[in-house]
Parts: sequence; structure tokens; C-alpha cells
Amino acid sequence: MTQTAESGTPRRPSTGGSVVLSVDTMGGDRGPATVVAGVALSAEKNPDLRFILHGPEAELSKLVSRKRGLAERCEIRDAQSVVSMSDKPAQVIRSAQGTSMWSAIESVRNGEATVAVSCGNTGALMALSVIRLRKLPGVNRPAIACLWPSRNAQGFNVMLDCGADIRADAPDLLQYALMGASYAKNGLGVERPRVGLLNVGTEEHKGRAELKLAHDLISVASADGNFDYIGFVEGGDLPSDRVDVIVTDGFTGNVALKTGEGTAKLVGDFMRDAFANSIMSKFAALLALTSLKRLQKRIDPRRVNGGVFLGLNATVVKSHGSADATGVSAALKLAFQLAQSGFHDRLAARVAQAAAAAEDRTAALPGTGP
Repeated sequence: MTQTAESGTPRRPSTGGSVVLSVDTMGGDRGPATVVAGVALSAEKNPDLRFILHGPEAELSKLVSRKRGLAERCEIRDAQSVVSMSDKPAQVIRSAQGTSMWSAIESVRNGEATVAVSCGNTGALMALSVIRLRKLPGVNRPAIACLWPSRNAQGFNVMLDCGADIRADAPDLLQYALMGASYAKNGLGVERPRVGLLNVGTEEHKGRAELKLAHDLISVASADGNFDYIGFVEGGDLPSDRVDVIVTDGFTGNVALKTGEGTAKLVGDFMRDAFANSIMSKFAALLALTSLKRLQKRIDPRRVNGGVFLGLNATVVKSHGSADATGVSAALKLAFQLAQSGFHDRLAARVAQAAAAAEDRTAALPGTGP
């Protein structure tokens, strides 16, 4: 059912078969030229994509005009102000109107675009998204889902929350499991996702009280939730092939994510140093060039660029602030795939179904009936 923007629920855009993405071109470390270059890459690969670009109109018009055929697929919305990486969410909320980030979210809220994409300040983007798009009924805390390179056939595992909220109670972790399973199914094509709850050990007696309660809640929900719950998983399972979705609180998830990114960079630096150490090592690198390029492509962080905000009345994709054109294009590709799959409607249906089931279970408890 279509609703007006005043209700806080975005209207569904009429795109005539195309997918419209709302892109905040400001806020990233590399500036609007890099974002427009990423838009151009995505436009070349996906003829069904259209874009609404938000930022200084004069500057964006020049950048777009330099990319052959791009102007016909872009609409530019003038927004002179920028949310910087150092701005605090509370400060942004009071003065966000007129910024490119606000404008990008408004285009989704008004039903002109399906997904908003931004390289800007994560905390500010989440705060504005919650205020303007509102949370889905039944969702207490939205989550940020990221993709973790893994041994699975799809090449990635889903982990959430990656930093939207440092806390998570047992019901929140249950919602993360449901939303993560929906993301894995519609974003990665996993027919029946395997969900694990991140803990300090796999034994059922380990962990905090809310983890043990969440363990029970997710186990019950998996019976009719179209996913398999495999129980507790550990940090070593993040890149493994025994799980598709890893559920945790935002504090733990963000620390794990930053640790993984730092470790990947360290390993890459070590490999470059090792192969540059001598003439023989350089010769060995030349012989292994094909394998090294394959490895580089598999672990390239630009390929997994894009954290997805889950639990809102629309989909928002957060690109790395330091993303280059390839990274921006990857985030846009993810947004395009989610829009094409009808991901948001399916996610909303799953959350509503879970909320109704929870109410039924509560009503069935002794002393809670009429």
C-alpha cells in the first residue's frame, strides 16, 4: 500500500522498469569527482540504473558532463552544505537541512528513489535515516550489516550489527538474526542461510545472560523462519564456511570489522615487503603473478564496500568514506541488487511476521491471556 512521505514511510518510486538510486556525492574523503566516477562505472555495467545526485549543482553538472552518456541518466539536486566526518550526530540533526546527505535521504523518503547511498559520516547517516525514514514496526534497534570475505560458495558472510548501536538485548539479537537471514537470501542468493550467534565459545553455558536468552529465542524462531540456527560461533568462524550470518552487538561487530580490515592490510604489506626483498623474491613474484592477482581480487576490500542499514522503512547503503571509484561502484551495485530483488518488502514482511509470532507466544504464557 502506498503511503505519503508525511507518514514517515517512503512511497514506492515509479521507475518504469528502471532502478533509481539516490546518491550523496559529498562527505567522502575523495570528493564528488570520485563519487561521480563510481556512478559512471555503475552506469556502464547496468543499463537499468538511474541516479539522483545530491551536491553543489554547478560542480556536479561539470563532472557529469565529462562522462559520456551519463547526463541522460542523472538528475542533479542542488545541496550546498556538507556533513563532515567530524560532525557529531546530535549536531547534524539540528542543522542537516540543506546538506547533500539530508537531500539524498529525502529523495528516498519522498518515493523518488529506492535506495540511498552515501560515503559520509556513519553516525550522522544512521541518525538522519532513523529520523526521516523511521524504523520498521517491531524493530527496536536498526543494524548495520557488512560482508565478510569467507570460504563459502557466495564468497562472503553477513555480519551484523557492525556499529549502529553498541548495545543489543536478546530481542534485538533475534531481530538481527531475522534481518541478516533475509539479507543473505536476497543479497547473496543463499537459499537457506545458516545463522550463528557470536560468543566467546561454542558451549551453551558460555556467554552473558542476554546471549543465552538470544540463543533460545533464535533457536525457536528458526523453526518457521526459513533459516538454520547453528548455535554459538567464535571469532575464527567469521570467514569460515560453516555459517552464513553472524549475529552480534554493534560494539563487538565494529571492533571485529576494524580488526579484520587492519589485519588484511598488514598481511598485504608483509607480502609486498617479502616479494620486494631480493632479486629472487621478485622473480618468484613474477612467476606467481596470476595467482597473486587472483588472491588480490578475492580479498580486495573495495569489492565488499557497502554496509547496509537494516530495520528502516527503506534501504540505505553506507560506502567507505575513503572509497575510490571502484569502491563506490561496488556500493552502488549492492544497492542495485537489493532494489531489484525486492529486498526491503521481504525484510519488512519477515520482521512483521516475527513480531506477530512473538505476541502470540507472549499471549500464550500463563497469566497473560484475557
